[in-house]
Amino acid sequence: METLIKVAKIIEIENGSILSPQGFHTGGIHAGLRYAKKDVGMIFSEVPAESAAVYTLHDFQAAPIAVTKESISHSGKLQAVVVNSACANACTGEQGLKDAYEMRELAAHKVQVDEFLVAVASTGVIGEYMKMDKIKKGIEQIQLGNASTNAMDFQTAILTTDTCMKKCGFQAEIDGMIVHMGGAAKGSGMIHPNMATMLGFITTDANITSENLHAALKEVTNYTFNQITVDGDTSTNDMVLVMANGLAENQLLSPSHPEWEVFIQLLTKTCESLAKQIAKDGEGATKLVEVHVTGAYDEEDARKIAKQIVGSNLVKTAIYGADANWGRIIGAIGQADTKAKANKITISIGPVKMLDKSEIILFSEEEASEYLKADFIEIFVDLHMGEGSGTAWGCDLTYDYVKINASYRT
Repeated sequence: METLIKVAKIIEIENGSILSPQGFHTGGIHAGLRYAKKDVGMIFSEVPAESAAVYTLHDFQAAPIAVTKESISHSGKLQAVVVNSACANACTGEQGLKDAYEMRELAAHKVQVDEFLVAVASTGVIGEYMKMDKIKKGIEQIQLGNASTNAMDFQTAILTTDTCMKKCGFQAEIDGMIVHMGGAAKGSGMIHPNMATMLGFITTDANITSENLHAALKEVTNYTFNQITVDGDTSTNDMVLVMANGLAENQLLSPSHPEWEVFIQLLTKTCESLAKQIAKDGEGATKLVEVHVTGAYDEEDARKIAKQIVGSNLVKTAIYGADANWGRIIGAIGQADTKAKANKITISIGPVKMLDKSEIILFSEEEASEYLKADFIEIFVDLHMGEGSGTAWGCDLTYDYVKINASYRT
């Protein structure tokens, strides 16, 4: 039985997953794209679902993104998503696009829906062609269901260098009906999104139009997925996709709905949970880093500064080495191209304050270093300029990051 943890109006489902909402089925299979691990996954909704997605701003978007954009633009609805790991199908020219379309066709045939109701996503090595014989066999043989094992099969099939699954489930009451939302994501390296994460999939049984779902996703993405960074590299395949099948039977959601903000909170909790799980599982990472910026000129400045700090290699390596070098932090602030003033900044690492309105204060190096040995680190910055606040998430930078990426293809 699932254990529920209440947070404000939002309830977290402790064992929640991509299958927490009604009417969804998933599966994953080892098709042979990787040596032993599952590498092809699918999501299926019992009814066409209103859908929305946000995509990488990388100049060289992968072929699956073009196909998914086309599918969603056709009617605003999806009923299935097919995903593969091991090969990104990026920078693969006309053949890559042809393969992405074939994946869509195979998945549509598998679940007996129109091709335009299918989205495609891929992740893995750039510049390699898809092994379509194995993809075809995998899609044909994949078993879809709504048991916890089916969720796990999908959640593992989408991983690459990840060391663990990223998943969550939440629920809230809207119009007296229980609305569920679940998510699954992959991401460990090449995480510095301009819109999303590497790959994120969210399901919900909420009743909402594609247009309003897209507006909500775009808003929430700006301060969740857009606020994580692992290594400063943006992927060609970044995508976050949401499917809403309406089976909760709440009144149609829109910004004028009296409980619209409840839905926004539900989506925010889901996206933030997945984003933090990705940041925590950065390649070679040993610590999750959370940066809080307050007192900024506006929220945009606050978010930019928070992300600049958490993305700084000098900050990341100092955290790995448990070195309380606040100079690295103020150095990062000055690179963020904001209205911040160097003479008004307060900095604390965890409970240890080191700078107060730009006045150096004595602190215990031993206490600060001991705090930095933990696996969750918080940095607090107050700019003393305005009401803007923002948060970003990242990880430390370790020797293992180099090892993992030096042998990525082997």
